[in-house]
Amino acid sequence: MTDEARVEAETCAAVELSTPIGPLGVVVTERGVLAVGLSGLRFAEEAAAGLPGLEPGELPGPLERVREEFGAYFAGRLRRFTLPVDWRLSSGYARDVREALYRSVGYGETISYGALARRVSDADVEGEFGAARAVGRAMATNPVPVVVPCHRVLAADGSLHGFGGGLEMKRQLLALEGAVPDVLF
Repeated sequence: MTDEARVEAETCAAVELSTPIGPLGVVVTERGVLAVGLSGLRFAEEAAAGLPGLEPGELPGPLERVREEFGAYFAGRLRRFTLPVDWRLSSGYARDVREALYRSVGYGETISYGALARRVSDADVEGEFGAARAVGRAMATNPVPVVVPCHRVLAADGSLHGFGGGLEMKRQLLALEGAVPDVLF
């Protein structure tokens, strides 16, 4: 193996949390939250496996922050995660979209796929429909759902559309935040 091909090992740690929407798996590195599995730890670990050089280990500080913040979020006491995000599983346009969502759509707010696409780029390269679909793909492959709140992205008419944990889970997260659109009642 050449020096260029060698990947320096980095510690990661994982925890499965019991939440009102079901078990969530979370993988953290020293940089921040790397992956959240909406159906448990196995799904977070599978996402994290896409990053070479990770080795399971102990990160008690970051894991405690994960437990505290997710607990506070699901108890309705936390409106914005302060956990850092390890963005290394995101790249290109998908990362741009996820970072824009993370920065600009707060607790209890929603945005359409098309409106989020417009926040990312002034260039209408794919047309509005194509850009909205590209945002949908970025949301569908979001490695850190809940923290990077893809559940807040809705169809243009305000209806729920797509979510890795299912539409009922998306509705539950939006209800927790007080953001369920009227069309869902």
